[in-house]
Amino acid sequence: MQIGRHPTNVALVGFMGTGKTSVGRHVAENLGFEFLDTDELIQSHTGRTIADIFAKDGETAFRALEKQIVRELSTRAKTVIATGGGLPTNAGNLAALKSYALVICLWASPEKIWERVRNQSHRPLLHDADPQKKIRELLAVREPFYKQADVLINTDLRSVREAAMQVALQFKLATRVRK
Repeated sequence: MQIGRHPTNVALVGFMGTGKTSVGRHVAENLGFEFLDTDELIQSHTGRTIADIFAKDGETAFRALEKQIVRELSTRAKTVIATGGGLPTNAGNLAALKSYALVICLWASPEKIWERVRNQSHRPLLHDADPQKKIRELLAVREPFYKQADVLINTDLRSVREAAMQVALQFKLATRVRK
């Protein structure tokens, strides 16, 4: 993390199925913060599901909605923000998040991700003839963006509780430095 930054929030980035929402809820409880999920905010703002937005308006329209949500969240403090998996691929989103949050990437192997998401029908990017191949391809494209996070935490062998404890610890360490 850069010197001079003073994060007042935690932003969890990473691929679908890495635990951003479940870990984020635990982290928020641990820190006494509010929990927000960017996908849930988009659905609330639009009255539509993510799958419907992708199907009818396309990925570009969805990414524009993500950008708007990231801007809106900049006024918040004491919030754990779980982001959509593709959100950090927009450099502006990542920079904006870093201006007000400690950005932590939750990482998992393609095999573990597939194990976690294979029975979830609400994942529009997995509506593919070979979803495991799609996961590998998307991870390869997104990995350079995910690696720009302040902290990377592998969730393959960690329980939700263990991952949440690690995220909370990283936030406490990052904010203690400035005191």
